[in-house]
Amino acid sequence: MGNIWEIDFYSRPILDANQKKVWEVLVCESPADISTKTDSLFRYAQYCPSTQVNSGWLRTALQEAITKAGETPIKIRFFRRQMNNMITKACQDLGIPAQLSRRTLVLNQWLEKRMEQVYPQEPGYQEGTSPSVRLEKPLPQRLPDALEGQQWVFVSLQAADFVEMPEWEIGFGEAFPLELAQVSPETRIPGILIFSSRALPLAAWMSGLELAFMRFDTSEGTRLLLETGVTESWIVANIKNPQTLAEAKGFEEAKQNANGVHFIGVQSDPKAQSFTGFWLLQEVNI
Repeated sequence: MGNIWEIDFYSRPILDANQKKVWEVLVCESPADISTKTDSLFRYAQYCPSTQVNSGWLRTALQEAITKAGETPIKIRFFRRQMNNMITKACQDLGIPAQLSRRTLVLNQWLEKRMEQVYPQEPGYQEGTSPSVRLEKPLPQRLPDALEGQQWVFVSLQAADFVEMPEWEIGFGEAFPLELAQVSPETRIPGILIFSSRALPLAAWMSGLELAFMRFDTSEGTRLLLETGVTESWIVANIKNPQTLAEAKGFEEAKQNANGVHFIGVQSDPKAQSFTGFWLLQEVNI
């Protein structure tokens, strides 16, 4: 199993000598599991002149990053939809799959830090011109009938419990070190367990979706949504039962108290000792 990278290629709040926006590529390694040390993750940054913004320049920069890292990633994630064609082309030329994803936690934090500490020190810095990402509000879709969970429950674990996660028996899944989300060991991490006789195909399907986060939505009724990619959204359940409604509200409250951290587990039944799928997630604003 190789590494996954997160990249951003976009203009920065810096003007060059010709008063043109300076661009930059940021490359960082995604954490592989709960025990990953964030300071050990590979990172690469390079500014790009506005006159050279194209897939060819990006391909060359990514190749240099690969050379420095000493390995080629198995996949590259990126969150800017407007850069889809250029990033996808550069990655394809290198034989690397590229996917739109909101699961770019390390990259998001790094970009925020550079906005605060690095770019203001550069000549030509323009305060208040930080580029933003506009995401369309997704129209939730129904889960494929064959993949709907037969039963699900709200649960929670202490953050300290995840120290043992490497020892859990998990089929499909992904995690990140909780230090990334700055949660204390005693913080309650809310989650959802989905039980299904078709747990394996359900977990396999979810693993290919670039899971972003779960959320309780009240914009149109009351429902539990699974957000994937950068704009996709799936209806996991419509909630009408008063007790379940209270639990859903509690899930959202606990999620906010845990800096957006939560989890999804998929099991064949409530008595199962292993997880067919388990994902640690964090809802963040991009």
